[in-house]
Amino acid sequence: MPVLGFGVFRNYEARPACVEAFKVGYRHIDSAQTYRNEAAVGEAVRESGLNRSDVFITTKCVSGDHGYRETLWGVDVSLRLFGFEYLDLFLIHDPMSGRDKRLATYQALLECKTAGKIRTIGVSNYNIKHLEEIRLAGYEMPAVNQIELHPLCQQKPIVEYCQKHSIVVQAYCPIIRGQIDHEVFSSIAVKHNRDPAQILLRWSLQKGYVPLPKSATPARIRSNAQVFDFELDDDDMARLDTLDKGKAGGVSWNPIDVD
Repeated sequence: MPVLGFGVFRNYEARPACVEAFKVGYRHIDSAQTYRNEAAVGEAVRESGLNRSDVFITTKCVSGDHGYRETLWGVDVSLRLFGFEYLDLFLIHDPMSGRDKRLATYQALLECKTAGKIRTIGVSNYNIKHLEEIRLAGYEMPAVNQIELHPLCQQKPIVEYCQKHSIVVQAYCPIIRGQIDHEVFSSIAVKHNRDPAQILLRWSLQKGYVPLPKSATPARIRSNAQVFDFELDDDDMARLDTLDKGKAGGVSWNPIDVD
C-alpha cells in the first residue's frame, strides 16, 4: 500500500483529479460506493496508461448497504463500475449497522477475498469495541482502520490499539478540510519553507499513518504530494502533538461511538 493516498470524497467528476494525481506520482486512490465516482476512478486509471498492478484502489460499503447478501452483491457492483477484476482494499465504511450486520458484512468480505475479488479487507471509523468484536468472533483482524486523524483529532486509544494489533491506520481529513489557519501550523510551515497542509501531511507520515488528502485543484494536488523531501524535527512533532482536542477537534462525521 502506498503510504500517501488520494481522496475523492464528494468529487463526483473524479476522473480529471485522479489523472492529475497519477501524473504527479500518486498511486493510491481512496473511493467509496457512496462517493458515486467508482466508474470515474476506473476511467482515470485506464486513461493514465498505468498498469492495473501499479495502482492501489480502495472502496467502501456504508452501513445502509451492510449485510451478508448485500455485501456480496455490492462488491460485484463496485468491480463492474470500476471495470476491474479485483480491488486492492475494501473497507466497511462505518460501524452504524449494529454488531450482527457488521459481522455478516465482514464474513462476506472474507469470502470475496478468498474468491480473489478483494486483496485486502479493512474497516473505517471503527472504535476499539468494534475491532474487538471481530477478534472475539475468531475472524482475521482487518488490515486497515481508516479514521479521522490530524493534530486536532488524534484518537489516541484507537491508534494505540491498531498499532498493537498490526492494523494500518489510514488518516482521513489529514489536512482538516482546509481549516488550517493555526499559529502552530503556520510557524512550522515558515520554518521549513512549506505550506501548512504539507506540514500536516508530514506529521501524519512521521506518525506512521497513511494520510488521504483530497483536492480537485491541480496545484494543490501537486503540492500535497511534495512531502517526501523534508522532515519535521522532534520539537515540531511535539508542538503538533500538544494540539489534540480528542473527538471535539474533528471536522467530519467520525461515528466511532455507536454501539
